[in-house]
Amino acid sequence: MKLIVISGGLREPSSTRLLADRLGAAVRAELGQVDIEVVELRHLARAITDAMLTGFAAPELEAVFDAIAGSDGVIAVTPTFNATFSGLFKSFFDVLPEQTLEGTPVLIAATGGTERHSLVLDHALRPMFGYLHALVSPTGVFAATADFGADGLDVRIAKAANDFSRLLQLCEPGRRDTVSAELDEMQRLLAGA
Repeated sequence: MKLIVISGGLREPSSTRLLADRLGAAVRAELGQVDIEVVELRHLARAITDAMLTGFAAPELEAVFDAIAGSDGVIAVTPTFNATFSGLFKSFFDVLPEQTLEGTPVLIAATGGTERHSLVLDHALRPMFGYLHALVSPTGVFAATADFGADGLDVRIAKAANDFSRLLQLCEPGRRDTVSAELDEMQRLLAGA
């Protein structure tokens, strides 16, 4: 099984990346042998902006799109800014080819300064991934700064990993709708890839 972990963290070190790594490890503990590839959006910021401006993805961004399309599931983690996902995180999903996430299980998570921002999961992330026709796992994780090192975060991560693992097992591994695959290939051809 292959999973893609998308980290929208903007700094190094990043609490967003820390949460992403902990979620990946918890899912691996649930499922056993899992190939996990981490994508840090901060390294793709220029390519994402160029794709928004030109409509064409650079090779390194195209490789990420292909990895997502070929994955069995995605763990998507964003920092919270002004009660929603970061602009870089949203921009990435704006340039991701349509239907790439269709039918793909996605575990959503976010970090923020305080627990006041925890509604970002249900008011921003869940609707966006629903719009992209992903299968959003029922349990997401929000981690405020105070949650790191405190009791409770490990329990929430374990619960989310368990729910996501069950969702992954219910879906056929590697399954992709034939029509969606043909549309993705046509978009790549039109983009000159």
